[in-house]
Amino acid sequence: MKLADKKIYLASKSPRRRELLRQIGIDFELLLNDKEVDEQVLPDEKPAAYVARVTRDKLMSARQTMLYRQLPMRPILAADTTVVVDDLILGKPADMKEAIEMIKRLSGRTHQVLTSIAVAFQEQMWQTTQYSDVVFEALSDDMIRSYCATQEPYDKAGGYGIQGLASIFIKDIAGSHSGIMGLPLFETAQLLHNAGLRILPPATP
Repeated sequence: MKLADKKIYLASKSPRRRELLRQIGIDFELLLNDKEVDEQVLPDEKPAAYVARVTRDKLMSARQTMLYRQLPMRPILAADTTVVVDDLILGKPADMKEAIEMIKRLSGRTHQVLTSIAVAFQEQMWQTTQYSDVVFEALSDDMIRSYCATQEPYDKAGGYGIQGLASIFIKDIAGSHSGIMGLPLFETAQLLHNAGLRILPPATP
């Protein structure tokens, strides 16, 4: 496919996703949806189905916004991340009580981080979901309360970010560090390649 330019639209408010795209040299423009996508979990919805559905909804909403505003046609990237333990989806804690409950649930255990990414260009869409395992050290009640008294837990799924203060709790990971941050770069590069975007410059003869 021929791209009008080398820029994409990013349908995400996450500063971490912006940082990761810059890390691999992707030029992007934010394309925030005119209306918020409903991120409520449906009855009996499994975590993998949930995160994939929310990502698709974000992507399709952004695409409608692009068409409505008559913006230049570019690939659109959307993503969603969820933290799962005991098949339970952990969202963003609303207050300190919820944050403490979440971190206690993660303490001394392995949980999963699922990040689904999707790219749309013209009439095609590509999507994949990346899975990582994260092992938390066993935490004392004092450590949990001290952590939850900071601002760290309150804008992050599961009440933590691997790039923040909670990194001192993480004993081991298996999977994608960038995926746990919110955008698995290996899978992202593959989907953008499918949409016709070259990330590495052509080799010189």
